[in-house]
Amino acid sequence: MPYRWNHTSSSEQELRLWPHNSLPPRWAMRVVFSVFLFGLIPLMAVLGSVLLWGLLPFMLLTVLGLWLAIQSNYKARSVFEVLTLTGTQAHLVQHHPRRGPQEWSCNRHWARPEMHEHGGPVPHYVTLNGGGREVEIGAFLSEEERIALYDELTKKLREPVAQL
Repeated sequence: MPYRWNHTSSSEQELRLWPHNSLPPRWAMRVVFSVFLFGLIPLMAVLGSVLLWGLLPFMLLTVLGLWLAIQSNYKARSVFEVLTLTGTQAHLVQHHPRRGPQEWSCNRHWARPEMHEHGGPVPHYVTLNGGGREVEIGAFLSEEERIALYDELTKKLREPVAQL
C-alpha cells in the first residue's frame, strides 16, 4: 500500500501517504529510448530519400511528447501527505507541487474520520473532521486502499494515548 505508519516516539505516530509509482524513472528512460528505437525501424525503409526528412520530425515529436508526458506525470505524483498523531494533537500536512503545503490540526480527541461512499470526487472518499474544518486525506489512493485507510484511521484515533 502506498502509505505507512511510523512510530516516531512512544507518544507519537506518523502516517505518510503517497500516490502509486508504477514506472520508476530508470524504466521511464528505457521506455522513451525503446520508442525512439522502434520509431527508427520504419525510417530504415526510406533511408537516403527525401521522405526521411519529412517523417523524422514526426517521430522526434512523438518521442519528445512521450518524455514530456512522463515528466508531467512525475511532477503531478510528487504529492504526499503526512498525518502526525500525538497524545493530544492530530496534524495533517498535504504537500502539493502547485499549491504548496497545506496544514490542518485539531485536538486528537475531536478528530474523526468520515467516509463518503457517494457524492465525493472519488468513491469512498475519506475526510478528517475536527477543529471546525473538514479536510480530505488519501484522495489519490485506490478505492480499496481508501477503505482500509478509513478503518485504520478510525482505530488509531480511538486508541487511548497510553497505547501509542
